[in-house]
Amino acid sequence: MAQILIVEDDPSSSSFFRALCRTLGHEVKVAATLESGLHGAQSESPDLILLDVHLPDGNGLESLPQFRLAETSPVVIIVTGLGDANGAEMAIKSGAWDYLQKPVPPQEFTLTVTRALEFRQVERSRRTMRALKREALVGESPPLMTCLDLVAKAADSDMSVLLAGETGTGKEVVAQIIHQNSARAAHPFVVVDCSSLPENLVESVLFGHTKGAFTGAAEDRVGLVKKADGGTLFLDEIGEMPLASQKNLLRVLQERTFRPVGSAQEVSSNFRLIAATNRNLEQMVQQKAFRDDLLYRLKTLQIHLPPLRERKEDCHLLMIHFMKSFHLKYGHGLKGIGSDLLEVVENYGWPGNVRELKSALEYAYLMAAYFPTLLAQHLPAEIRIHRLRETLGRNEADPNIHWIPFSLPQPLEEFRQEAERKYFQFLVAHSKGVAKEAAQIAGLSLPRLYALLRETGVSLRAKNSAAEDALPEADG
Repeated sequence: MAQILIVEDDPSSSSFFRALCRTLGHEVKVAATLESGLHGAQSESPDLILLDVHLPDGNGLESLPQFRLAETSPVVIIVTGLGDANGAEMAIKSGAWDYLQKPVPPQEFTLTVTRALEFRQVERSRRTMRALKREALVGESPPLMTCLDLVAKAADSDMSVLLAGETGTGKEVVAQIIHQNSARAAHPFVVVDCSSLPENLVESVLFGHTKGAFTGAAEDRVGLVKKADGGTLFLDEIGEMPLASQKNLLRVLQERTFRPVGSAQEVSSNFRLIAATNRNLEQMVQQKAFRDDLLYRLKTLQIHLPPLRERKEDCHLLMIHFMKSFHLKYGHGLKGIGSDLLEVVENYGWPGNVRELKSALEYAYLMAAYFPTLLAQHLPAEIRIHRLRETLGRNEADPNIHWIPFSLPQPLEEFRQEAERKYFQFLVAHSKGVAKEAAQIAGLSLPRLYALLRETGVSLRAKNSAAEDALPEADG
């Protein structure tokens, strides 16, 4: 018997799902809002969660990582009345077991639930108790934890891994974590930067060469593929590898043997492959710039590293981590972090991600060499200017966020109503219409925020279409 939590605001759907789950012999709890669902995920110890997308107080799909981080590590199945290919893709990438569209046939529903619970039981029986060694990868945000779940699975296997993500998200750090937590940890971790390989020397660098194989080959040289024997070969920026070299690499991955340049003898190497890219390899395949057979071989397990703008909860932890390292490096003492600096860091887009953040903080640390606290003024000028331009641009676009409470004395109640309306206009503009962020800033629950927005007549201009649906009824 399993514990199942149904997060669904439609009474008929929740009754239907509850009846089927009870027929299967499981205990069922129902939550009609996102807030109560998240609370139930922590308090009810569910094994499986059936999660609707459009809920009165938010988007279930966006909160999926938070549900998966519940203490019992439940399996999550998305159930929605709107079929959306992009939503289904997002659900699977966020760790959902499946994505079902209502109305769900009873047989399909029961089969999916049964298989999901069987999967969870096997996963729990195989789960190792050791903690993942990841000192260099700082953060506890839901997107990062979802990523780390796959990293742990990669470390427990010997399959090829493709790390995808923007520049500066930490792909090499993750590759090292996989290696250090794997059975190959005592053997070499060999890094190949494919973007810096001279095209005419790729095969020599990777596979080695014999003396006299070409002009300048004064002695035998062991290639990096052989040096990775027993360990891990990390091919960084694999999308930059020339097509001709991709063909030879594919053969090595299939056979684990190769021939050094100028040699007649085959050489073997037992290595584990991890590749990384910040490019869209599927698109490159369509453009005939990357081999499709190599891509299939590389992406046995694909892990997407979230950009820093999607894990802003980690900014403070990252700042503390980097500040400690700067203290050891420069010896200027441990410094405090000003609230204005934290505000800029959490709201800046960071196109260079964690790498850019570290560089900017190191600059700020040096600029504040003898100052006890780092302030926003210590950051590089381009970041401060970008933030200023963004703020000024938003202010110009919405003149309502500049206001004087009153120009003439007026009844107190009228002043309060006007002040609240101006406040929520400013709040919505500052949070760019993201309901969760606005509620956090205002110190309100999402239902209370929606209710006050209704009362003041302020529109929440959200990025997601789900947030633009009719606002839910206030909960008081």
